[in-house]
Amino acid sequence: MQGMEGTTIICVKRDGQTAMAGDGQVTLGAQVVKMTARKVRRICGKNRSDVIAGFAGSTSDAMTLLERFEKQLDEHHGNLLRAASALMKDWRTDKYLRRLEAMMIVANREDMFMLSGSGDILEPENGVAAIGSGGAFAQAAAFAMLETTDLTAPEIARRAIEIASRICVYTNDSIILEETQ
Repeated sequence: MQGMEGTTIICVKRDGQTAMAGDGQVTLGAQVVKMTARKVRRICGKNRSDVIAGFAGSTSDAMTLLERFEKQLDEHHGNLLRAASALMKDWRTDKYLRRLEAMMIVANREDMFMLSGSGDILEPENGVAAIGSGGAFAQAAAFAMLETTDLTAPEIARRAIEIASRICVYTNDSIILEETQ
């Protein structure tokens, strides 16, 4: 069986706003198997009502990591960096988690981090983070819009996915958008 491919997730910060958008396409080899998948989520609950997360990679692996991240957010009272650090420690050292193939972007109004299975916690300096097969296309589009327009963070995130969907065969324009409050 061929592996699942594709996803484009982008997170943009501008003027005190943070917005994350993702496409809805799930591809198995050369076949589109779903067009409306939800890869960007608002993580609600005690101490963490203003966190958004997006994931790329194997769906089951990403969902496992998302659940673990939510638990870490609770344990660390909503502190995004501490929760991300704890997840990365688990991801690198746990025999089961080490095999998971996914990436995540997590963000709130103040912080944005890209998390990878190699233990990386990357904080973009320029207010844009992107992952997935169409991530580079969306990121380039977002940079251009940040430099040349007055669009808001949500407008840029949505438009960047639309642009990526025209270039990347693993990205569609069925967009889920979440923003911090």
